[in-house]
Amino acid sequence: MQGDAYDPPQEPLDILHQDHEVLVVNKPSGLLSVPGKGTHLSDCLLARVQGAFPEALLVHRLDRDTSGVVVFALTPHAQRHLGRQFEKRQVKKGYVAVVWGKVADKAGTVDLPLVVDWPNRPKQHVDFKRGKPAVTDWKLMRHEGGNSRLRLMPQTGRSHQLRVHMKEIGHPILGDPFYATGAARRAPRLMLHAETLRLRHPDGGQGMRFRVPVPF
Repeated sequence: MQGDAYDPPQEPLDILHQDHEVLVVNKPSGLLSVPGKGTHLSDCLLARVQGAFPEALLVHRLDRDTSGVVVFALTPHAQRHLGRQFEKRQVKKGYVAVVWGKVADKAGTVDLPLVVDWPNRPKQHVDFKRGKPAVTDWKLMRHEGGNSRLRLMPQTGRSHQLRVHMKEIGHPILGDPFYATGAARRAPRLMLHAETLRLRHPDGGQGMRFRVPVPF
């Protein structure tokens, strides 16, 4: 978990899809998407993917403790094409999270602008003057004891967006070392998983959907 010594899982690459332009993998929780500062943080999903696919190029990333679907480009054309889809918010992302407490409503939207909290980076916080727009739709799946399982659908892609937005509505994601406190922090992992990703293939524009079952 973030803040502890970095000890990423050593399981082999879990490849969901591979063709001449696109590679899609399942990132385990606890593994950085890209290298951190210092050689002790060099092991990451990008390095492992490039070990097997030297031509692989970064398109997007997930937080270290978030698991789920990540797409890589296998050509510069694919990287540009996929990058534009992310920039224009044409990629549809679906997450599942277990959050602290019983969420009362069945669904809702969180619309709170975010900016990096410089003295405490990489943490983010809400800032109505300097923050960039950040919007998250959510739906209640079910209550689990005193907690709630939610489906989260970010409309923007800000750093830590889902984690901050859930904290701001009083329901931090379980196991979040940055934004949860007390009993809400005590979980085997950050209970956030990128379950689905929908995009258009860079060669021809065909719609594609990738899914990784929730591991918790």
